[in-house]
Amino acid sequence: MAGKVKNARHVLMRAAREADSPGEEVQLRQAAEVHANALFHLKDETDIERIRRREGESAAAYFDVFDRMVKEDDRDSFRMNGRNRRPPLDPINALLSFLYTLVLGDCVSAVEGVGLDSQMGFLHALRPGRPSLALDLMEEFRSVLADRLALTLINRKQITGNEFEPRPGGAVYLNEAGRKAVVMAYQKRKQEEFQHPLLNEKIPVGLIPHIQARLLARHLRGDLEEYTPVLYS
Repeated sequence: MAGKVKNARHVLMRAAREADSPGEEVQLRQAAEVHANALFHLKDETDIERIRRREGESAAAYFDVFDRMVKEDDRDSFRMNGRNRRPPLDPINALLSFLYTLVLGDCVSAVEGVGLDSQMGFLHALRPGRPSLALDLMEEFRSVLADRLALTLINRKQITGNEFEPRPGGAVYLNEAGRKAVVMAYQKRKQEEFQHPLLNEKIPVGLIPHIQARLLARHLRGDLEEYTPVLYS
């Protein structure tokens, strides 16, 4: 979970440096400070409920300022009032939910590909049919594989308000054209290369979940002393 918090903090700090105004920079840095505080406490934390609480506090701070990372001229179409899902109630949440589904699918394949049960997680509560272990694995990838891609698509106007459609009850979802555009962008992102800090070599981004699942399996089987998350810099 510390890997997720640290990667999210990296996204916030990068956005703060590129903020449209001093006020927004302050908001982003304050959210990053919440993450720094969580990291300080998580380094020695072993109680699962306290770990979940720290993660929840960080996530709330992160999504409270998420639309501050959207370029100012796009904010009328992409305002966000915190994270919501099942169903998503605004375009940003609809975009994030769709991207998270894509990342989760890759994590399920990665976990099951190394012989682990995708439903037997640690941080996510066990529920019938829920891929809890895959959800655990994907936490460290959310901000860089999904969130930053969402922001790139919006800020480069590759996704606009025209790619969303309202549904009864206030739900908002990507339309067919929007889903196609996002899938294509996600596949292109997976082809980019990333310097893996542990392997010390460049690999396609799309292989990261599979490599991390292999490392997790080795740790769980006692072949590796500790699991090391992927940290972005």
